[in-house]
Parts: sequence; structure tokens; C-alpha cells
Amino acid sequence: MFVKMRWTATHTCAVIALAAMSFGVPTTPAKAQVTAYKQAVAEAAAQDDEVAAFYRQANYAPLWTGEGEVFTARRAALMAALADVDKHGLPASRYDAAGLLNKMKAAHTTRDIGMVEVALSLAFLHYAHDISSGILVPSQIDAGILREVPRRDGTELLKGLSTNNPRAYFASLAPHNPEYRELMKEKIRFERLIAAGGWGPTVPANSLKPGDSGDAVVAMRNRLIAMGYMERSVSRDYDAALEEAVRVFQHAHGLLEDGVAGAGTVDEINISADDRLKSIVVALERERWMNIPRGKRHILVNMTDFTAKIIDDGRVTFETRSVIGMDQGDRRSPEFSDEMEHMIINPSWHVPRSIIVKEYLPQLQNNPNAARHLIITDSRGRRVDRANMDFTQFSTRNFPFDMRQAPGDANALGKVKFMFPNANNIYLHDTPAKNLFSREVRAYSHGCIRLADPFDFAYALLAVQTEDPQSFFQNILKSGRETKVDLEQHVPVHLIYRTAEIDARGRTEFRRDVYGRDGKIWDALQRAGVALPSVQG
Repeated sequence: MFVKMRWTATHTCAVIALAAMSFGVPTTPAKAQVTAYKQAVAEAAAQDDEVAAFYRQANYAPLWTGEGEVFTARRAALMAALADVDKHGLPASRYDAAGLLNKMKAAHTTRDIGMVEVALSLAFLHYAHDISSGILVPSQIDAGILREVPRRDGTELLKGLSTNNPRAYFASLAPHNPEYRELMKEKIRFERLIAAGGWGPTVPANSLKPGDSGDAVVAMRNRLIAMGYMERSVSRDYDAALEEAVRVFQHAHGLLEDGVAGAGTVDEINISADDRLKSIVVALERERWMNIPRGKRHILVNMTDFTAKIIDDGRVTFETRSVIGMDQGDRRSPEFSDEMEHMIINPSWHVPRSIIVKEYLPQLQNNPNAARHLIITDSRGRRVDRANMDFTQFSTRNFPFDMRQAPGDANALGKVKFMFPNANNIYLHDTPAKNLFSREVRAYSHGCIRLADPFDFAYALLAVQTEDPQSFFQNILKSGRETKVDLEQHVPVHLIYRTAEIDARGRTEFRRDVYGRDGKIWDALQRAGVALPSVQG
């Protein structure tokens, strides 16, 4: 019966039964058989250094193809895992489980079994790396994704399987944070939703407001009902109930919560369930890239949400609005993780060289007195006399000076900056441009992250090392002196980019793809074989 069976998830039980077959290798084979088996394993394993190292260390003993319950359990666990990859947003076509089954079924000689042994180990490592670290290389998708993906050593993975319960060990490979598990649940929910037809017709209007009525209002009402943002209604009017539903929708999508369905809100309401599911699948891949300890206390900056949060023991204890880099060239904020080490109160702004030569040098060439708020210094730190300097003699390549802005109310960094020294020269800081925090889309900086409430952020960080963090901070601030304050315990910082996140109720909230990065990731996932249901709505 297994010969004619097609490989699909619905045949999992039968597949596992086939994986449980006996390979006919005696528990204590003759010396010739042992030699042939080891030679076959050594030959096949040579194609992968980690697999070869594992078998050398194990003296070429079988991990999969021996006889007994433990070997059967390992094979069954592998085939069950490969049957379920779609639940994780991974493509089943990537693992050729059917081909693996055919190899097992066709193994008759000792050499055949040795080859199958290694094929199973290679399939296991392929799966284990994908499920724990993702199938894409972030830096190959977008230059701004600088995340270092944690790839586990293959030899150690195989050793772990050899010494642990197979089912439990396979279950331990995927990310174990609650976000990943909830995203998997939402993926299933959206797939069922799409199979049932999605959310129905889109809203045939550019914008709607309270007091409006007619077919477009009915379409928006029905769509919000289907999405779960309001109770059933037969009203054709943009009444108080619909206004509140719009406001709830806006909250869940990072929009201005005014209850008015402007063009931006209508656009978001009209996004299909298919496209939302793509965001969830991309989020699963991103979570695999971040399959690392986040830190008992850590700082989380989600660029698409324009927020910065302090997380303690998995709970948000502080949150503030943020401004990220503008969607332009090298100004887009990069994604990476680091550790915050200190803050600088009353900071000077040392202008990055890219800004000096691209923005300020042309101004100085036109007028030596331009940008008077900045101090120009030479390589020895001596102030440059603008009146006696011909800036036209310099180019972007040979401009020899530094520029800085002294501490003060107009300083570009505001009154405090938070440092996690990195090669990208990215940090969190205050800003005098407070008006930007009231905007819906907040992508205006040169790449660093601006905070709406930097003083409260500082108090929260200092609270673990001083009894009165506010007085401590304010006393330094009032001195006007540039002061470095070390954090006694460094705090992990994670700059992330997530267009799909799980809220406290276990439902997905969505954000705009500000830099288009998630679109690039989805395209790469499609090329790798990921596919979704095709019902639009």
C-alpha cells in the first residue's frame, strides 16, 4: 500500500509506519557487513564536514538505521516533522520527504543502508537548521538587515538527537517564545479564513466619515464585522458603533485613532487576508532569525510600529513613541541586536562623516558661515577659523575636518543619548523636534532612533541601580556638563522590523511595510517554495 502512496501531510500516519520499517540489519552483524556499512557511511558523510565529524566520533555507529525502538522512534520523529513543516510556514518541497521514503524502501544491501543512514542525517540537519534559524540569509535579502542568525553546530545537533527522546528533541528545535507559537496559530486561522472566502468585498470609496451612508459604508461595516472588529449590524449609516469599530481597527494597525476612515485607513481595511497571511509567514521566518535569548530585561524597538519598549520578564514595563530613519538610501534604520552600555546626559552631537560631506560641505562651499551651530575642528581638536578657510578646495573624499554641536536646547540629540556601541553608529536619543511624534508615519531621522519620552526612558533604566533615578538624572542634566553614566547591568537592545505582531489577546496586529523589507522577504520565501491559498478577500 505504501508504494502507491503520495506524500502529503494527510498521510502522516502511513508515512511514519513506513519509517518504522526494519532495515534488516542484524544487531550484531558479521564483520564484513560492519565494514561495508562503515565504508558506505564514511563515503556518504564526506559531503558534509559536520556530518562526517559526527560519524567519526561515533565510530560510524548507526543513528537511524539500527534495529530497536529508539531507531524506529527517530525515523518516525523525522518523518512526522517533515510532514508538518507547512505549519511553520516552511515549504514541504524543500525536504523531498518522498524521495527519502523511497530510499528507505529501496535499501536492501548493507551499502544501501549506509547511504540511507547518512541521507537521514542530512535531511535532519537541513530541517533542524531551517526550523531553528530560518531558510533565508537576512543580509542577502536587504542590506539593512544586519541580524546575525544563530546557526547551531550540526555535529552537536546530531549528538543531541542521539542522547535525547526523539519527539521531545524535535519539539525543542523551533523557537520557544510565545510569539512564535501564537503566530503559528494565527497562520492556521488565516488559512481557514482564506479557504472560506476571506473578508468579502473591499470598500469602494477613497474615504468615509461619521454621518455618511450608503453602499460603501455597508461594505466597510461588513468587512469590519468579518474581521472581528464590531458586532453584527444592519445599519447603512456611519454611526457611533461603526466609528468605534474603525477606531479599534486603527489601534490594531498603528493608525491615527480618530474614528474617521481616511484614505490610509481605507487602504488598510482593503488589504486582503492573503497579504496579511504573508506578513504572518514572514514574521515566523523573522522569529527564527531571532531564536536567541532576548534577555530577562531588554529593549525592543519595532521600526514599523514606531515604538521603543523596555521588557522585563516578558512584560512591557515602559513604552514610548519613536522616530526611525527616513525611507531613503542609507538613512533607513538597520536591524540588529547589541547591548546598551551607557547613556550620555547633555551630549555633544558629533556629526557623522556621511552627513558632513553630503549635507554640510556643500553649504560651507557656498557660504563659510553656514551651519553656525556646528563647531568645526581639525584632527588635533583645534577650532577652525571659518573666515580664513576656503572650503571649495575640499571634496567629499578629502574633507579633513570634524564637526560637532555643543550640548544645549537646540542640540540634534536633545538632552540625552543611549549608547550600545556598534559599527553602524546607531543609538537611541532625545530630539528637539517633538512635533514629529504626533505623526502617524514617523520615518524622518538619519538612521538613529529618536524617543518621545527620553527622560522617562532614562529613569526606567536607572531605577535598577539608584534609589531616586529622577533626581540623579536631573541633577546631572541641570549641570549642563556632558556626562557619561554607565549602566551597571548592560541591557540587550533589539532593533526589529515586524509588520505582524501578536497582541495581549492573542490576535495579530499589523503594520505598514515602511521600508519594503517584508515584501522582499516574502518574494524570497516564494522562490524557496512557500505558497499560500489563493482566495483573495
